[in-house]
Amino acid sequence: MTKVIADVGDDGVSAPGADEAALRQVVSEAHADGIDLKIVVIDTNPHIETPLRDIATEVGHAYPGSTVLAMSPSYAGTYSPVFDRVTLEAGQDLAKTGDPVQSSKNFVGQLTTPDFPWTALTIVLVLGVAGATAATRWLQIRGKRAAAAEIGTTESDQR
Repeated sequence: MTKVIADVGDDGVSAPGADEAALRQVVSEAHADGIDLKIVVIDTNPHIETPLRDIATEVGHAYPGSTVLAMSPSYAGTYSPVFDRVTLEAGQDLAKTGDPVQSSKNFVGQLTTPDFPWTALTIVLVLGVAGATAATRWLQIRGKRAAAAEIGTTESDQR
């Protein structure tokens, strides 16, 4: 871990055997988007992906404020004090391509994609349902009044 943390400190990348120049470009592009990205590539898969999250967390603690992506050929692990876990895991899922450069680009792409405004949609839907309920009740009352008036008119016509 000491060597990985030192490698990441040099240029944001620790990826022996991978295309480090392309990965440094991804780190540079992420930095331009306001993301302090660190990338760690491991050439073999662990038995499960949890160790990759542990590696990402250690690197993240060594470089506070950084978002870290740790990858192996089939797995990915992430850490960030900036992005929420849901966003990280969505990016992590996209970072399992087997190609570290493409995986890194996919990860950054997910981080920079705006979230769908679920809160605004929920508010609009609730207001729409409330409005439809009020309109239905108003039409119901109006219909009863019209029916009552018609019955009253019909009874007076028969007298």
